[in-house]
Amino acid sequence: MITDCYKNRWNQLKELAQSLGRETWLTSWELIRITIPVAIATKILEELGLISSLSIVLEPVMAVLGLPGALGLVWATALLTNMYGGIAVFAALLPGLALTSAQVTVLCSAMLIAHSLPVELSVSKRAGAALLPIALIRLLGAVIYGFLLNRICLAFALWQQPAVLLFKATAKSGDLLQWGLDQGQNQGMIVVVIFLIVVCMRLFRAIGFLRLLEKILAPVLPFFGMSHRAAPITVVGMIMGIGYGGALIIRETSTGKLAKEEVFNSMALMGLCHGLVEDTLIMAAIGGKFGGILWGRIVFSLIVTYLLVRGLHLLAADE
Repeated sequence: MITDCYKNRWNQLKELAQSLGRETWLTSWELIRITIPVAIATKILEELGLISSLSIVLEPVMAVLGLPGALGLVWATALLTNMYGGIAVFAALLPGLALTSAQVTVLCSAMLIAHSLPVELSVSKRAGAALLPIALIRLLGAVIYGFLLNRICLAFALWQQPAVLLFKATAKSGDLLQWGLDQGQNQGMIVVVIFLIVVCMRLFRAIGFLRLLEKILAPVLPFFGMSHRAAPITVVGMIMGIGYGGALIIRETSTGKLAKEEVFNSMALMGLCHGLVEDTLIMAAIGGKFGGILWGRIVFSLIVTYLLVRGLHLLAADE
């Protein structure tokens, strides 16, 4: 009897380990297949001296955020690919960048609000939200929030200590072998981080943390131009991401149950604030502070969406 009990426990642990390993590998592979080519491309640009040229073009926007111009390439890559592509460029550009924790948090926040635009804007469009307004909301939202966060951090001397960075940076010595070894080490670190995130997500589901977030946010969302039908779906999208939330919105819009206005409001809020758990943990792993990348982002997104909804109501009333 006792032996059977131990065997069952062992089998359960074995299945759990296999499940965690499988999910970690699948997620890591999706990341690694992006980060390696991006890291190589960035290294080539660096060796050709083109990084500095691109930095000059992007420097004005980065200056608004209080960041070095070189980091503009990080955000630009995240905008066109995804956050993992941005992380790969970030790791490649680390040598010579003396960043504070506040600067890393500002960069992470901008990437969290605006990334993967080609894919995520197409999801928003299919859900029924106009593409250009959502794109402007996300881009301007990222710049405005980054600017405000930077000013707050400077005014209150918040997170001004040197950033503790996850990735290993190679000194600019032209040693390609050392660069390759460091990149390999970074890829290994990525796998470790993904594993920890997978474990955290399992724990959050098991203890009901995700359900708690849903309960906290769902009653509030009707004040932001959404009915009781759109609010729970929006909360799921905010927690799990636009791909998942957008798919639910698309399914609901096909039934005609959601008004056009609340679909737009839902996608606007999701655009500013999504992936609250997994994406936030990824940005925390590279040095972002939770006060900026999570709590500040939630508050900012709710305020912007509220003002947007009220502004649209006033415009509609005037007409």
